This record gives sequence, C-alpha cells and structure tokens, in this order.
Amino acid sequence: MNEFVTWEALGSYAGAVMMVTLITQLLKGTPLGRWNSQLVAYLMAAALLVGAEAANGRPLTVQSTVLCLLNAVMVALAAGGAYDAATTVPFRHEE
Repeated sequence: MNEFVTWEALGSYAGAVMMVTLITQLLKGTPLGRWNSQLVAYLMAAALLVGAEAANGRPLTVQSTVLCLLNAVMVALAAGGAYDAATTVPFRHEE
C-alpha cells in the first residue's frame, strides 16, 4: 500500500466516514467552525462522494449524483455519531 488514502477508499462507507470526521474537526478551528457542524459534515460528505465517483472513472449521471447526495446523509450522520462516541465518557461514576 503506497498511499494512505485513495479515491477508491474514500468512495467506501468507512473511508468516507473517517475523512468527513477528520475534516469536520479540522474545520472547527477556522471561520467555518461557526457553521452548524452537521451541515459542514453533510456538505463535505456530498463533495467527497461525488468526487470519489468522478475520480474512480464512473460517469456522473443524475441517478449517481442523487445516490451520492442520499449516501452523504448517512455518512454525515455516522461521522457525527463517531465523534460523539469517541468524546463521550461512557461510564461516569459520580460520588
């Protein structure tokens, strides 16, 4: 494996969730950090999935673009859930 991230990997569910999570967290330190993070995650996921579709040599049709936009909803929600799961303390013992 010569590359850390490939367009093929970004076109997969796990690759897209990972990259959207990382990019969304990176953007929180910029002026885009003032935007709703769920909206930023969705826009990033949509751009990433459409870009991966085009980069992998598949034709961008109306159907494939609509599917990318629908899949972006699932990717953005999963990215937000992954961040929440990583930052939430599961068992907090209060005395």
